[in-house]
Amino acid sequence: HLPNLGKRVGIVTRDEEVIDVTSEESPGVLEVLALAHQEQMSLGVILADIQEKVATPAPMQLPSFADAENAATEPEGLTLKKLDVAPDENVPHLLSPIDAPEVWGCGVTYKRSAEMRDDDTEQDIYSRVYHADRPEIFFKGTPSRCVGPNGFIGIRSDSALTATEPELAYVLGGDGEIVGYTLCNDVSAWDIERDNPLYLPQSKVFYGCCALGPMFLTPSEIDDPYNLDMQCTVLRDADIIYQGEVNTSQINWKFEQLTEFLMRDNPIPLGTVVSTGTGIIVPNDLPLAPGDVVQINIDGFGTLSNPVKQL
Repeated sequence: HLPNLGKRVGIVTRDEEVIDVTSEESPGVLEVLALAHQEQMSLGVILADIQEKVATPAPMQLPSFADAENAATEPEGLTLKKLDVAPDENVPHLLSPIDAPEVWGCGVTYKRSAEMRDDDTEQDIYSRVYHADRPEIFFKGTPSRCVGPNGFIGIRSDSALTATEPELAYVLGGDGEIVGYTLCNDVSAWDIERDNPLYLPQSKVFYGCCALGPMFLTPSEIDDPYNLDMQCTVLRDADIIYQGEVNTSQINWKFEQLTEFLMRDNPIPLGTVVSTGTGIIVPNDLPLAPGDVVQINIDGFGTLSNPVKQL
């Protein structure tokens, strides 16, 4: 987001400068995906073509303002670090890397998740799902329920145990192919689901239940999505109260398998995000509290950081 300009499309360089490639044909990432689908070209090729069309590509420019009337003076180049700030319409900042028309989640895809959730419920339904031939897939959210980097994630007013679920997510193209990856915070009201598994939709879907970002990586930028080290840190009053990590090699499903079940007799729009489940389980005695900050990181993806607020 840039003041007076709104949503922009930016490409991050190796030096973490941000190149503005916004155009009439690509005003947003969804439109870029649609263009790639229409032209039957890879997203990487489309992005390279769009960047080449930009006259004298340079770091994204933002006017600096001399007075309250926003009189522009000398432009200032932007970097990923400068954009990684709290959302404010008067300040340049990162948005969600894609306005996903739908977000879907996958559960119990890591063994650790299955074991700990069975311990909490005194049932074996989660282990049975982990070993089953059909994955757990649930509807997670829409743009109005999702936030980007530094946006507030929520604690339901009727939940006493809301937790972060750090996850790798992928984005689907027009033919159900994977066109990109990002980080996802699948915020969940664990106590509601544990009261009764039929309450799962209420535990998963609410305002601020999902955070995405900070970047959208194409498949060619990732050596192996099944060998990524993910870290999660929860801060309270600037102190670390929890740290956990997992490698995506521990996931029990191939992403194409998850997509096949998701799309079976179910029309899925281009740009849909699929979050692949978590292997980082925060202890029950550390539920999220207002003012906490959750940070999720994979090397090369950046850090998805979000403050917590009570709904």
